[in-house]
Amino acid sequence: MTERHAPAALHLRGVTKRYGEVVALDGVDLEVAPGLITTLVGPSGCGKSPLLGVVAGLTAPTAGRVHLGGRDVTDLPAERRGAVLVFQEHRLFPFLTALEDVAFGLRMRGVPRRERDRQAAEMLERVGLGGLGGRRPAELSGGQRQRVALARALVLDPQVLLLDEPLSSLDPHLRDGLRELVVELQLERELTTLVVTHDREEAVAFGDRLAVLFDGRLHQHAGPRDVVERPATGEVARFIGATEVLPGRRMRDRVMSPIGPLPLPAGVSGPGDGGSGGVVGADGSGGVVGALGAAGADVEVVLRRDRLRLRAAAAVTDSGSGADDQVRSERGLLVGRVAAARYLGTRTRVTVTIDGHELTVEAPSAELAAFGAGAAVTLEVPAEAVWLVPAGSSW
Repeated sequence: MTERHAPAALHLRGVTKRYGEVVALDGVDLEVAPGLITTLVGPSGCGKSPLLGVVAGLTAPTAGRVHLGGRDVTDLPAERRGAVLVFQEHRLFPFLTALEDVAFGLRMRGVPRRERDRQAAEMLERVGLGGLGGRRPAELSGGQRQRVALARALVLDPQVLLLDEPLSSLDPHLRDGLRELVVELQLERELTTLVVTHDREEAVAFGDRLAVLFDGRLHQHAGPRDVVERPATGEVARFIGATEVLPGRRMRDRVMSPIGPLPLPAGVSGPGDGGSGGVVGADGSGGVVGALGAAGADVEVVLRRDRLRLRAAAAVTDSGSGADDQVRSERGLLVGRVAAARYLGTRTRVTVTIDGHELTVEAPSAELAAFGAGAAVTLEVPAEAVWLVPAGSSW
């Protein structure tokens, strides 16, 4: 095999892409860490594919620069960038065998036939297709064709590997296996990798870092846990899912919401100090990007479904007395009724109605087995289930 490159960082600086009046990318600043997998996620039409095309050199940005491994590659053609793109559709040559297809890029580089065949055969073996080098695409399954496409990219020893929805065309039972293979090869080769997907669960499972894009703008770039547990904007929280997002108002020692008073999250500063906390930067640093303001500031309240707890409605009543209000506020206890319960196998999803608002609780089925439709319940909202972002932070 050829000598491998050291892990290369990929930097996008103010990248904008316009198609007439349509702005596909709007001043994107993104740093893809060397030797790691960064997953770019967002809804359809958010700009993921245009960004990948700009990095790969398939389309020129309207503004901004692309740097790879310390080089400005913005104006370089695709074949001179050191980036290789694996498309959603494998795009294999129908008239070539798997071995010939994997060796094709080496052939274009002028590698002698014996050497390129050797390298191609080794790479096919590495992706689990040893012995299938003589087959053409029509003789391979969908998963096997995608592995050939991956081998064709990796045999070129790129500085950065770009994957465009690499698992979307595969049956669910094949996705986990191919994802594990990609991660294994990436770790083995310390390969800087940018993966585009619209699948939220896949994005979280795939990446060392997660970049969330909406309407051509980068809303957050952080570790998967930070994005899920500390979303930077209400838009990120809604997209990542497993959360409820409600309007709220920060008070001195609590946050008021349409379902009642809730505890402040641990990251929020003390009463009425105008301090910040409960907000992370889009760069994923964990730093604060803006203050939540003093008491009375409008916020968006993000509730983690998996940290909400249900219990029988016995300990706390909804009498409306001052004492009850104090208990409910301090302990995050809300009285409601089960609207629906859905068994999902190992987990159960329960919809609870509180003051006309529906919330979803999801937990292991054994914990929620006793709560059927119509049951009166107390919903516990601990401080660790609460996260706040400034109102109107969804850009």
